[in-house]
Amino acid sequence: MVYLELLVHVLFTLCLGYYFISAMQWYSYKLERVVLHFNRYDWHFYFFMIPIFIYYISGVYFLLYFFIIYIPTLFLWYRAIDKKLIFTPRIKRFFGFLALAIVFQDLLCFLNPNCLIYGVIFPLFFSYLASYLYEKILFYDFKKRASKKLLANPNLKVIAITASYGKTSIKNFLYEVLSQHYNVYKTPRSVNTLGGIIKDINENLDDDIVFYIVEAGARAKGDILEIAQFVQPHIAIVGQIGEQHIEYFKTLQNIRDTKMELLQSARLEHAFVHTSAHVKPEKHITFFGDHIEGIIPTLEGIDFDLIFDAKQYHFHANLLGAFNAQNLDVVIRTARYLGLDMETIQERIAHLSQVEHRLQKIEANGKIIIDDSYNGNLEGMVGSYELVSQYSGRKVIITPGIVESDEASNIKLANKIDAIFDLVIITSKINAKILAQHIQHTEKIILKDKGKIEKVLAENTQMGDLILFSNDAPTFM
Repeated sequence: MVYLELLVHVLFTLCLGYYFISAMQWYSYKLERVVLHFNRYDWHFYFFMIPIFIYYISGVYFLLYFFIIYIPTLFLWYRAIDKKLIFTPRIKRFFGFLALAIVFQDLLCFLNPNCLIYGVIFPLFFSYLASYLYEKILFYDFKKRASKKLLANPNLKVIAITASYGKTSIKNFLYEVLSQHYNVYKTPRSVNTLGGIIKDINENLDDDIVFYIVEAGARAKGDILEIAQFVQPHIAIVGQIGEQHIEYFKTLQNIRDTKMELLQSARLEHAFVHTSAHVKPEKHITFFGDHIEGIIPTLEGIDFDLIFDAKQYHFHANLLGAFNAQNLDVVIRTARYLGLDMETIQERIAHLSQVEHRLQKIEANGKIIIDDSYNGNLEGMVGSYELVSQYSGRKVIITPGIVESDEASNIKLANKIDAIFDLVIITSKINAKILAQHIQHTEKIILKDKGKIEKVLAENTQMGDLILFSNDAPTFM
């Protein structure tokens, strides 16, 4: 019996550790965010707090709870989540510390006849603390190496980009425009944290790169400043600013102040700042966003005119969405600043590739699918709805609403959906109630299990439908 209790204790502690470190990975290993900003607190109760409470009060009956209730429910939870734990070196180190703590504690308890129960608090606390301190030491070393690598290339110019939304698109568009003429490298995918940037520099930045385009994201004041002071950008781009992540920043002014931290660079030569930043004019700042005219968005692309140096230039891009004109505005101005002539820029803009998951148009099985699952702000989402409204056939939308935003924004979104779409499939618990309440005319399906999305679409869509994937939220939202 003692050996069975010992085995169950080891398995139980590992299960608790798996849940805990999964949540930490989802929230960039920020304990404060896991505790204060978690969107599924019921999971904390079901898979962490209540099981620990039962473990300490139920005695030998815990074995029944563990095998009959806890393990099956945790397995079903694991099957249902769409962002499963990625076993990075950091995660492996955490479980290494956890295993050491379990063995040390259980050996002492096994040898002590007065030990009544094998604790779970100490192994979890020790592994978190040891992992935290070890990662801090490694991070300091990685940061030094990356900084040395940045400074080792005297010809390298760093272009840093931040925005409430659109920064990944700006990064990709600027890379495409510049890469035909210069040796350019950009941070991959949506890598935009200091840790991700440091890792990218150490592993991927070649010594002969001329322009390194860095995307900078933030969840708190000081995040952008930390990135700016590390990469020391020569050119800073602050894109459109809005209420994205308002739950973290509390006010729009806090968001503006945080984005403008990007200009705190000793090497800054010039900055391109969207007018939504509401900052005072300075010699080294070029504002953008207010000189775009004649925007014509269609399901085939976008046309617009840009006033530049008192001249009007026409641009066409095979991109969807009127809001992309704002992103292209700063791309054009930055490329011109870096020496490309306007004719060359017009040609490069005309041949830009669609950014994956950002109004990416796909035709399959007689249906038009528009993947806009990486677009998560009110203005961009509403813009995509207005674009879709041009379609004469049946229109279907799959959306979780706007995550990490306020109730008013989701009400506006719901009203727009109600006016345009024939069917809405709501995919996230976080906004399901408010969307369902304010969508009154459009047919609604609330999907509790995202794994069934293909089945639901097959049963509720037909040839000729336009299907829009609008934003996406992982199951922990």
